[in-house]
Amino acid sequence: MNGKRFTEEVPESTDFSMLDYECAYLEGRSVRMSYKYIERATKAYNTALINRGWRRFGCYYFHPICKGCNECKSVRISVKDFKLRKSQKKAIKRNRETEIIIQKPTLSGAHIELYNKYHAFKHQKDKWSHRNISPREYRENFVEGAWDFGKEVLYIKDGKLIGVDLIDILDDGISSIYFYYDPDYPSLSLGTYSLLYQIELAKVLDLDWIYLGYWVDGCKAFAYKTKFQPQEILDGFPKLDEVSQWQPFLRD
Repeated sequence: MNGKRFTEEVPESTDFSMLDYECAYLEGRSVRMSYKYIERATKAYNTALINRGWRRFGCYYFHPICKGCNECKSVRISVKDFKLRKSQKKAIKRNRETEIIIQKPTLSGAHIELYNKYHAFKHQKDKWSHRNISPREYRENFVEGAWDFGKEVLYIKDGKLIGVDLIDILDDGISSIYFYYDPDYPSLSLGTYSLLYQIELAKVLDLDWIYLGYWVDGCKAFAYKTKFQPQEILDGFPKLDEVSQWQPFLRD
């Protein structure tokens, strides 16, 4: 199922690109991003951009425009054809007592504390670059720009916030923006469970796709994505007046 040409009114945007910086996915490579700052995006426009390989943080939409490199390709899960694996069923059972709340994105001390705890853990475990995020930065990245489509899924255990999943509910699917969790709960497999919950939510809402962001062949950080099959992949970033050509992507 490919995207349609976008024929509705395009919201006003400020378009720009950043200077090159070090690639977090491929060693020795540089990244350059194309950005749109859209103060008031519509759900339909957001859907059209995500369907064409863009990502959203706050009011900023972006995709890579790296010279001589085309390794970042968008992937999405087919909701209606998704097949549960044995290990994924176990993750569901482990979270039977985990409380889930869906609401508009918010900012609290618990959000900041959990976000910084998660990234300090990833710095030690996977050598991620890390510095504590400020409340202002968090608001700009994860609260602003949500409008009527952005949501946060809160995971709570014994009255404590242990996971936050930022998503956009689109016209044709759910865009998985960012997930962070408490590393003190490894047995819950919250990363896996949060995606399984997105799939179930999409089924309830009668949506076809979970947009997972980018796939980069050989990048360890993206290895988990292939465990959610079947998928489709998009090469490039079509314009709004073009039809996006998604293709089957079977990889394990």
